[in-house]
Amino acid sequence: MSSRNTVTLHRGRFATAVLMTTVVATFAPRLAHSAGDPEKGRVLYAVCVACHGANGEGNKDMGGPRLAGRADWELVRQIENFKSGARAYDPKDTFGAQMKAIAATLANGQAVDDVVAYIGTLKAPKPAATVTGNAAAGATAYAICGACHGPAGEGMQAQNAPKLAGQHDWYLVRQLQNFKTRLRGTGPGDAFGTLMAPMALTLIDDAAVANVAAYIATLKE
Repeated sequence: MSSRNTVTLHRGRFATAVLMTTVVATFAPRLAHSAGDPEKGRVLYAVCVACHGANGEGNKDMGGPRLAGRADWELVRQIENFKSGARAYDPKDTFGAQMKAIAATLANGQAVDDVVAYIGTLKAPKPAATVTGNAAAGATAYAICGACHGPAGEGMQAQNAPKLAGQHDWYLVRQLQNFKTRLRGTGPGDAFGTLMAPMALTLIDDAAVANVAAYIATLKE
């Protein structure tokens, strides 16, 4: 091998290494954060009750998803996304805009950790199904989702994919539609949303979205 080819090969390997390091740094999950104080979080959660319920059960009228049973890393990331503008960057996302204003009341990372620690103590029953869809067809469509969100919708932190089982079906429909219409997944710094947006586009119409939501509603927590 000539010296020129050797230099080119080394440069190529270096560029690949730099690229892979950048990807890992960008897409690595937040594995740890400071310990939250649930008692302090209980006080902070007072502003969350109207939309998410006293027990984290969610509220359809206010557009608030169920928080009980969510993983702390998932909650931390989404609150931080609202605070940074990675979510609710489009004024058409009216429910997101409400949450963005609430997230802004959490002054710093410790406050986020505290409220998440309190949410971790909440218990709420699994929501009743409300979306009419073909769950059998949804099971087929869900095959592509299971690679990241888990075969039982349990969520996979290693894939940065939140838990879907136990979430309101109407909320899942809205978020899938938001990804499809770019109200979510294209905000500044939303690396994981960027990955989800094209996945939502595999659901070709409203019926397909309803079907997969109907299937997820059958999954056990």
